[in-house]
Amino acid sequence: MSVEQPDSDEPHVRSINEVEESLEPVSLIEQSRATLRTGQLMLAAGTASYRVKQAMRAVAAALGVDRHSNHVAMTDIAATSHRGRIFRTEVVENRSFAVNTDRLWQLDRLRRTLPERTTPAEVHRALDEIEGRGAIHPGWMNSAVAGVACAAFAILNGALPLEVVAVFIAAACGQWMRRTLAHRHFNGFGTTMVAAAVATLVYVSGIFLISLTGYDIGTHAAGYISSVLFLLPGFALITGALDMAKLDLQSGIQRIAYGTMITMAAGVSVWIVSLASSLDTRPRIEEDLPVIADVALWGVPSAMGVMGFALMFNSPWRMALTAALIGGIANTGRLALMDHGIETQVATAAACLAVGVMAAVGARGGRFPVITLSVPAVLVMIPGVAAHEALVSLNTGDYTAAMAGILEVTLIVLSIMVGLVSAKLVTDREWATGD
Repeated sequence: MSVEQPDSDEPHVRSINEVEESLEPVSLIEQSRATLRTGQLMLAAGTASYRVKQAMRAVAAALGVDRHSNHVAMTDIAATSHRGRIFRTEVVENRSFAVNTDRLWQLDRLRRTLPERTTPAEVHRALDEIEGRGAIHPGWMNSAVAGVACAAFAILNGALPLEVVAVFIAAACGQWMRRTLAHRHFNGFGTTMVAAAVATLVYVSGIFLISLTGYDIGTHAAGYISSVLFLLPGFALITGALDMAKLDLQSGIQRIAYGTMITMAAGVSVWIVSLASSLDTRPRIEEDLPVIADVALWGVPSAMGVMGFALMFNSPWRMALTAALIGGIANTGRLALMDHGIETQVATAAACLAVGVMAAVGARGGRFPVITLSVPAVLVMIPGVAAHEALVSLNTGDYTAAMAGILEVTLIVLSIMVGLVSAKLVTDREWATGD
């Protein structure tokens, strides 16, 4: 006869589990996760690493964490939260590089309005609400405003009316293709190349159809390059410059390298299509106009272009209109300086300094994050025609002219960054002196 023995190990196992659970810092884990999620959402929305760090420290302090430290790069965040003698370190990856200025605004507002003490559940509830907002503009509008931004850029570069229409349609089609591929999680560089190819091919096709009517546009440099300017990685390049100015070199180098690679991906498609097409891409000779006409042709397209870029980044209307006003004033001043013989680089740096100052005033009191106003406002200063001339020179084997064009574009982009960084040093004491 056998006697069933009780499982003597079960109470022992249960006691070990209970001891382990009692030692596990559950509250610190929840605090760490809420803090890290805040940083992850900000990073994925496209802001600079400094602001991500600032937000994470603010959330950690409100949650009661004794000490919080973090390392933020473009592709990952490592954060350590301390409470007494215990600490928890977590790492999260970021694979989303889409810009969402509405989300940045909401997250910045959350950072500014945090109570002195809160709980992880309350932070998660606020983050759920922000994350659930999604896009505030429909998809068709996102494509349309990309077309508006590029069409305005074409006007600034002297494009003719029918050419402007062709740019609008081409850029809208290219942005629609980019959104479609991005939503299917297609490779970012491949997406950029396809979108650029679609935009330039639609533009070339449009010019061909226009030529069948007997309307002679002549040179097409302004329209051709303008059709792909919606692909400019302005946020990556400018936040990279701001990070490097803060000596956050890893994040800064990553962002600038990413922005450069995206630009090159678009450039490859533009180059290939220009090789296959027979468009005349010589710069168009500018006409002398009265000062009032010049100001109108500079100011209105500049404001429209900035507004288009801002709305494409999912900005609310009030934010987009504020950025448009800033960009319209600054770019008109830049073009006026250049018209009076001031070097392009000097005029651009001065205009971007003005953009940074006006953006700081427009964002005063936490109304908007400064970066959501300044980046769209400077994108219309990108030297698109000069970049296209460099590509044409490469096609013809004139490498001296090509290198000169590339150097000119590089210097102007550096001028944009210098102007914005200088404005940051002047207007943001916390940024200029903070950790």
